[in-house]
Formats: sequence, structure tokens, C-alpha cells
Amino acid sequence: MTTSVQHPVLHLWQGEFIDEAEAGRRLAGLPELAGRLLTRPLPSDVVLGACAAVARDLTDPASACYGRLAGHLPAGEAAVVLAELAAALTREALERKLRRELGDLRPQRLTRPDARETVYEAWAPVGLLVHIAPGNAAAVAPLSVVEGLLAGNVNVLKTSSSDSSLALDLLAALGAADPSGLIAERVIALHFPSSRREWLEALCGQADAIAVWGGVDAVRAAGELAPPGCRVVEWGHRISFAYLTRQAASDDAVLDALAEDVCRLEQQACASPQVVYLDTEDTNGTEELFAFAGRFAERLAKVSDTRPASVPGPAEQAEITTVQQLARLEQHLGLTRVFTAEDGSWRVLADARPALDASPLYRSIRVKPLPRHAVTATLRPMRRYLQTAAIGGDRADVATLSRALFAAGVTRVTPVGSMLESYEGEPHDGVYALQRYSRRVSVRAADPEFRTVACLDDLVAPPVLPPAPATPLLGKEGVQSALAALDPRHAHLYFRSGGSTGTPALSVFTCDDYDNQMRAAADGLLTAGFDPALDRAANLFYCGGMYGSFISFFSILERLNATQLPIAAGPDHASVAEALVTHRADTVFGMPSYLWQLFHAEADRLRAYGGIRKVFYGGEHFTVEQRRVLTDDFGVEVIRSAAYGSTDLGPLGYQCASCDGSVHHVLTDLHTLEILDPHEDRPVAPGEPGRLVFTSLARTGQRLDRYEIGDLGREVRGRCACGSHVPRLELLGRYGDVVRVGTYFINYRRVVRALEERLGYHGEAQLVVAPGAGRERLTVRLDEQYAPGPEAARAALTAEVAELASAEAEGLLSLAVETVRRGEFERTATSGKLRTVIDLR
Repeated sequence: MTTSVQHPVLHLWQGEFIDEAEAGRRLAGLPELAGRLLTRPLPSDVVLGACAAVARDLTDPASACYGRLAGHLPAGEAAVVLAELAAALTREALERKLRRELGDLRPQRLTRPDARETVYEAWAPVGLLVHIAPGNAAAVAPLSVVEGLLAGNVNVLKTSSSDSSLALDLLAALGAADPSGLIAERVIALHFPSSRREWLEALCGQADAIAVWGGVDAVRAAGELAPPGCRVVEWGHRISFAYLTRQAASDDAVLDALAEDVCRLEQQACASPQVVYLDTEDTNGTEELFAFAGRFAERLAKVSDTRPASVPGPAEQAEITTVQQLARLEQHLGLTRVFTAEDGSWRVLADARPALDASPLYRSIRVKPLPRHAVTATLRPMRRYLQTAAIGGDRADVATLSRALFAAGVTRVTPVGSMLESYEGEPHDGVYALQRYSRRVSVRAADPEFRTVACLDDLVAPPVLPPAPATPLLGKEGVQSALAALDPRHAHLYFRSGGSTGTPALSVFTCDDYDNQMRAAADGLLTAGFDPALDRAANLFYCGGMYGSFISFFSILERLNATQLPIAAGPDHASVAEALVTHRADTVFGMPSYLWQLFHAEADRLRAYGGIRKVFYGGEHFTVEQRRVLTDDFGVEVIRSAAYGSTDLGPLGYQCASCDGSVHHVLTDLHTLEILDPHEDRPVAPGEPGRLVFTSLARTGQRLDRYEIGDLGREVRGRCACGSHVPRLELLGRYGDVVRVGTYFINYRRVVRALEERLGYHGEAQLVVAPGAGRERLTVRLDEQYAPGPEAARAALTAEVAELASAEAEGLLSLAVETVRRGEFERTATSGKLRTVIDLR
């Protein structure tokens, strides 16, 4: 059991706090430990979940975690530092970081960057990553380790002996928040001085990468200890400055904003301004420069009075005094002018020489001239140390000067007044940390069998999935009512369901959520047998009315770099068939009911063409007999589900060549699945049927935790014949497939199965329930092209469906069979789905 740090000599080792002697013994086995751990991947979902849990605790002052960590900080700083950590650890912030830096929420998975090729790429951990933390920034050490975890590394953190145990307790909390134990085993944090050479050598000598925070000496020392081939990631000290045009320099609001940047954190941050450059061509003297310095001193005095100043230590004060006195001496040469506060709390040091000089900090700012044509040449000698430049000017100035400053070595340009602010996913010192902590790896597979393998990891081991959240079940009404409080920042795309089982429902996604879902569904479609290198796809899903199927499959095919014909479903079957033939489509996507109508309405033309080889469907299922007709009469070779999904949850599952009927693999990249008893809120036994309840893993705004979708299904046990370890489920219909009529429950799917097995019927079927004078009426509608005589159908139904026979014998039900033309079946207006059960009562 993990406990809080109680003594400064304790160290954190894989979730356990140990003493000095034990840490020394374990260090010798570090290389072997790292090699063993790196054989098991660390899914980014595991890290995101743990970080999100800790972030929630850090926003609650009443939580034990908050109180423990606040105890390591000065009273006046605790709230600010913990709020900073909480913001950095939210799922939204880290997901954006993953997308920005590694291009995907699951960068560790070996997937195909170009679906037309059987080449797989992933970001792999660099290996054993040692973090040497600074002693002056409490949040840096734990956040550096979090970055290492996101990249999948085994992380060893070295904190200064003068530091508090904040980082160790925070990392222990992250490990405790992960039920899989994968985070705890990948984190070691040691608390010792750099003078302990043997420990430092033991860490760095075995490292695959060293992230070192500090000055030139710290970076040099780490480089000397690093073994050959070790990547040294340098996060050294940097110099930042402001650059003002003449117009900006005359604006008091700009000068006040700049003064705020100077006073924040006493210039201790790398992004704090140490110099202000004035864009001036005054080569005849220093009058303009010194006049500006005097005006800025007035604004700095005003702002500084509103912000209490920290007192420099003796060494820092000595440096400030030395720099200030030297500048005063050079006033006699006409090179400098010094403006200072009476109490010594700030100083402006104007200097006619443009070369970049570091400031002694603590509200000490240099002012220098630098015409824009000389920016690159003047600053480039200091390129290794440049970081942030705040530009004061108009739009054209910002664009022009940014390019000149980047050429000089600057990595970051901001508005004046926000130099210390950042945005989620922002590069640090010109690089992305996660890329520096990772390697890009690839697998080139030549075997044709790989064309249906979207991700190599699925062939290795079952996915690591988080447990279901401890929340109540969520229904459609709860989802709809929650939309009223949804933050507009999370509402980018609006979709409406087809309404086949009730009133159409609204679903809202962020653009990132939608993109993530379409990428996962695209991988599923590869597994189902769609080949973007060869297939010519026609998108025949319904479009319009905020319905998502057509748009979604357009996006899926686009991400697969596939050839597609975005035709959409429509009543003019002749023009659709003409487009299929003219443009040589060999693969069609659409609803079974619409595709069934199309193949029959244009049977002669499509038989003569004979080019449709693959059918991918969604929303409904083809019956066994319908599949036989498409195969025997039209030459279709592959009939498979394009995806199992819903408008509110998005894609939920996919088929492979070994998935028969309604069996699907679960899209575990997006969701976790529970199967609950049909009548009680408890899990069913393995393999037993129950209610499907999904929890979305990656949904920024509209949270769908334990959402009861309305489908019935069962787990399919064992490993799939395709070789994938991804879990499977068999869909058993919707709650709406069962209708109570004449006191008996009648299952629509059982009715269809009876017609298929008894009579070989392969058309569509529709149940219509209506009230009657003395008994309820159930009418079974059948397609007149395929239907037997009504009496033969009645006999088959009463013989196979015992509930129908009993209800009719007891006088509770009047059963009728009628045949209709295909176009007379009732369908939903938006999606074109067949309404399987119509209840008129």
C-alpha cells in the first residue's frame, strides 16, 4: 500500500516508498528491470485516466491528495501551483498534447499511416528515460515524468536534495489512480544531491535518454555521464526579450503590459523578458532610446507598485548591484542611462549597444536599440539560448519580424503582456517533448494476408481496458437533457438519429472526437475486407437532415485514401445504377433495405454489369436468404457489416472475415463494454445474453459513461479465428424487436427466422400491431415477390412461434399475413431503415 513521504531520505520505487539503503541495492538491477518492463506496452488511455483522476483531486481542496501536496508548498503558493498541475493533467489537455505532438491519441499502436500499403508505423518509447529536475520549479519534475509516461517509457526522476517531496507524492498518486499497475511499475523517483556521483553515474550510465533541466553546467555534466548513443534532451536556461516598433513604444497600454511581464515571477521563467529592443534607426545619438527608457521606467514603477516584490538573496543582490554600478559608470561615456526605484525594487538599464546581454533579473530590464534590418545578424550569435520574443506592432510587423526572429534562433513569438502564458500542445524550446522521448518505428509486411490487418498489436494480446466507472446507468433521456448544459467549446458537430426506434435524438461531437472516431472506424473497415488500394466504393447511405451515416462514411473512406463515389441513397434507382456502371463501382455502402430495393429495381442492369463484388452495410442486417440472393443472382462475393454503431456513441464495432452474422469485434480504442442482465443491473455470466452498456473512452464534451444503448447481445468467448485478441460480441437485436401483443411477447427476429427456415423466404418482413374490438391484431407484411400464400405463411408462423399459436388459440390475438409491393413497406424518412415493428395502439 502506497503511503505519503514521511522523511526526506525516502525514495519512490514502483509505487513503494523505500529508504536509502534499499534504493542503493535496487539501482544495480535497473537495466534488467527496464528491459523487462519495456516488453509490455503502456497504453496512453491508462495514463490519461490516471492523470484525469489526480487532476480532479487537485481541484478539490477537501481531497486527501490536495492536502498532502499542499503541505509541501509555501502557503501562499499552494493554490496556484496545484491549479497549474491540475490544468496540465486534465484529459483534455493531455489529449491535445498527444494529437499535436504524436498525431494520435494512441500513438503506440502499430497502424497503417497509408491504408493502401501494408506498412505499419508507431511511436515507441525511447526506453529508460532519466529526468534530472531543476530545483526552482516545483511542477516541472512530475510533469516531465508524465510526458515520459505518455511516450511509454520507464522513467527515473532525480530530484534535488533541497526539493520537497511534492514530485514523489504526486507520482505516487498517479500510480495509485491506475488499477492496472502499469504506471506505478514505470516510475522511480530518487531524492539525492548531484554530489552523489555514484548514484548519478548508475542512472545516466544505463539511460537510453536523459532529460536534463538546468544551466550549461548541468547539461554538460549529463552529457559527460551519458553512454554512447544516449539521447540528451536539453531543457537549459533561455533568454527572452520584447521587440517594439516606434508606434508600439508610444502606447502606454503596451508598456503597461510589458511591465506586467517583467514583474511576473521576478523574471525567473525562461520566457520572462530580460531585454526590450526598440526598432529605431537613430544612428546619430541615444536621445530616442533614453527618452523611451524614461517613459518605460514610469510605467514599470506604476505596475511594480501593485505587485509585491520578492527580496533577492545575497548572491542575486550582489549581481544586481554590480550590473547597476557598471552601467552607471558607463553613463559618462554616453553609452548608458540608469533609472531605478528609490527602494531598489526595479531598474531600467538603457544601453546604446544592441548586443544581447542577460539581465540580473528581479525586475531588472535592459533597453537597447535594434533596427529591424539588423535583427538576425545581431541576435544570431546567441541562437542557442534564445526562446521567447514578444512583438509590439501591427499585423504586418508581427509577420515580418517573426520570420527575422526565427532566423535568429527564437522559437516562440507572443503578444506583449502574455510572454509567460502558453497554450495546450505548445512546443517547448522549439521541439515537441513527446517526440524527443519517443522513437518512430515501422514494420513493412509483404504478405497479402496483412491487407485485412489494420493494427499489428491486436494480434499480440488483448487490449488493456479500464474498469467501468462507478456511476449510474445512462439512458437516452439523460443524454438529451445533459445537452442543455454542454459547453459550447465542445459542440462542433451536430447529428440527429434516424428515429427508427422512437423520436430522433441529437448527438454532439467535437471535431477532434469525430476525427478520432472516423480513424478507428476506418481501421475496422480494413479488417472487414475493404481494400482502399483496389476497391472503387459507392457511398449509398442516406444524406441530409443532420443524419450522420453518409457524412461519416465519406470521412472514413477519405481517411483510407480510397476511391469513392459519394452518390447517396435516393428514390431514382435508375440514375444510381447508371452511376455505378458508368464509374465502374465494385463496392457499395448503404442500408440493407435500400440496397435490397436498388438491386431489385435495377436487377437487369446490375446483373448485366456483374461488377459489384462487395457490399458493406450498416444500421440493419441482411437475412441469410437475402445474402444468398445477392451472392447467387448478382455475383456479390463479400457481404459484411461496415460498422456497428449509433448516432450518439459513434462506431462501436467492426467485423472481420471470421465474424459471421451479427458478430463484431468491439472498438476498444473508443469504448469499453459491459453486458448486464436483461432485468437487473448486474453483469451476466460469460457468454450469456444481456443489455449492452458502453462507456466512451475518448469523448471531450458529451460524456457517455455506462450508456444503455438499447441493444441486446452476448460476449463471444475465445480468440477470433482471424488472430485478433480484441473482444467480440454477438448482436441479438434491440429491445424494440420484442413487442407485447395479446399478453405474449413476440420476437421480430424469431418471426423472420421461422419464415426463412420453413419457407425459404428471403424478402423483408414488417409487423404491424393494432387494437381490435375484442382482441389485438398482428399483421405480418411480406414482400409479394418472395412471399408464399398467406395461409402457408400463417401455418409456418404458428408452427414455429409457440407464442403466436397460444395467443390465437386463447382468443387474445388475431393473426393475419398480407403481401405488399416492396415500395409499400414503411421506412424512416431520414435513414431509410425498415420499420420492423409498427405499433398502432
